[in-house]
Amino acid sequence: MTPSQQKFLSLARNPFKMGFFMLTQLPAAFFSGVRVNKIESSFSEITVPFFWFSKNPFRSTYFACLAMAAEMSSGLLALLHVYRSNPSVSMLVLTVKGNFHKKATGKTIFRCENGALIEDAVKKAKETGEGITVESISKGYNEKGELVADFTVLWTFKAKN
Repeated sequence: MTPSQQKFLSLARNPFKMGFFMLTQLPAAFFSGVRVNKIESSFSEITVPFFWFSKNPFRSTYFACLAMAAEMSSGLLALLHVYRSNPSVSMLVLTVKGNFHKKATGKTIFRCENGALIEDAVKKAKETGEGITVESISKGYNEKGELVADFTVLWTFKAKN
């Protein structure tokens, strides 16, 4: 792991610094209660609660809040691998697909285990100078371990000149 990746992990694991980042850069996620639970180079876990700001009229977590947490679980891994990289690499979400399996009525934990896949895509983007796409899957579970939703996020990475 590079020193810049270690620095990123340190920032992402710090609740105060991550909270400030989310408040200023991702206020909808911040106010919805989306939080980093765990992050390593290979996986991340993001939580989203069911409470007054994240609820819908059907007494469950609003799908957009679930999507924010799912995207963030893969997005943090993407940021980890592009953070202060040389050459710098841009990243962009191309598509998001979600499947809902169970009503989200409590805390939902989204886990993405595609860190190595994302890292390989970023390396390939740097080597080739071409835009590289990668599908990242994030699965959300309730506190009982039941699958609530799964999302597929299609990322593109391209080295900047």
